[in-house]
Amino acid sequence: MAGILGIYLFDERWNVYNFGVFGLMALQHRGQETAGLEVFGKSRRKVEGEGLVDQVLANNQTAGHMCLGAVSPYPASNGEIQPIRLSENVSLAIDGKILGIDGYQWDSTLSYEENLRRAFKGNKVDDIKEFFSRCRGGFSYVALNDKFEMIAGRGDLGVKPLVLGKMGFEGGIVASETCVMDIIGERVPISPAENIEPGEVRIFTPLSAHAERSRNSNCKKRAYCSFEYVYLARPDSYINDIPVYRVRRKIGEILAEEGGVEADVVIGVPETAIPFAMAYSNSTGIPVEKGFELTGRRVRSAMKPNQIERLKGVQLKLNVISEAVRGKRVVLIDDSVVRGNTLANIVYLMKEKGAKEIHVRIGSPHIVSHCPFGVEVPPEDELIGRHLPEKKIAEVVGADSFKYLSIDGFVEATGVRFEDLCLGCFNEHYPEV
Repeated sequence: MAGILGIYLFDERWNVYNFGVFGLMALQHRGQETAGLEVFGKSRRKVEGEGLVDQVLANNQTAGHMCLGAVSPYPASNGEIQPIRLSENVSLAIDGKILGIDGYQWDSTLSYEENLRRAFKGNKVDDIKEFFSRCRGGFSYVALNDKFEMIAGRGDLGVKPLVLGKMGFEGGIVASETCVMDIIGERVPISPAENIEPGEVRIFTPLSAHAERSRNSNCKKRAYCSFEYVYLARPDSYINDIPVYRVRRKIGEILAEEGGVEADVVIGVPETAIPFAMAYSNSTGIPVEKGFELTGRRVRSAMKPNQIERLKGVQLKLNVISEAVRGKRVVLIDDSVVRGNTLANIVYLMKEKGAKEIHVRIGSPHIVSHCPFGVEVPPEDELIGRHLPEKKIAEVVGADSFKYLSIDGFVEATGVRFEDLCLGCFNEHYPEV
């Protein structure tokens, strides 16, 4: 998974760098390990490094009127920092995973990035279009070349989101989420034009901007990533023209229907589960409280690269507010459970502060499988939902009860047809690519 960004300003008098920095800050939740921004103009320069966007990019400055950027949840040791050089003249930012390329034999001895470079030939817009028309998997991408041409597109399945915005009449923005447009530009006003559709490409040149269909875009199958709605996207974004906040509130309402319990207070684990908790409270009449105080930067602990950092991330990030839980029966709502270690730590901290009972409700179905499309799901032997029933999970994490959202409940909350969602991490059924 990654957050990707492309900004194309038609007038060379613009300086795009700060817009690129602010755009990547809006996508910071999609990756907190590395950040990179490459600027094109009279010269071409890339600024990159490990850390958050403001640590890596804020104290640099380079001139140009087009840029390509990305944030990633993977450390630099896992591969090259995006954007990557697809060739000497073409740079690429990609979200998701290419699983195969028609006409190219994947070489397992080479890195992912090196395989892409070997499979790609040329440097023109038509070369980029042709290359991605042969790619199979779940991905979205933005590419820029030294001829001042930008192309952005989305794989036929639509697994990874990609949206279009504008900066008045001066240029266009392509990004993983609509929140970027709220920060640095403006959304295209006519829906669904702002949502780049599966199999669609957007092309920007010094003289024009237009949409085309991918050469092989006859695939009618859709497989929108379910985890975008549960965890990955910001609540102020729209994914596939659906407001994420509305989905998360609906999840809370359905959790109340499926997993109601007598309690004194509802508490959501910051930040993602807060809308779940508010809607659960409204549906049940149980008061909602702020149960945690954040310390330091907002860190998405589920995305830290190892278990020690995940646990320390929770302890540094979340301090339980004693007055909110002492002597009370608590409904604790979280967005997902992967290994269960982080949740067990949270339950322990709350009981240490005097919680009488803790009833855990999870705003997603149980995660039972890996993700081939780039969401950082651990190996299957580490997934607690794959191996243990809900009653046993409650014992393991120290809760008085535990319940997941059902798959049917999740699908209802999204408003998307069952057959148009990728639910593989919940049911092991992945779309064919």
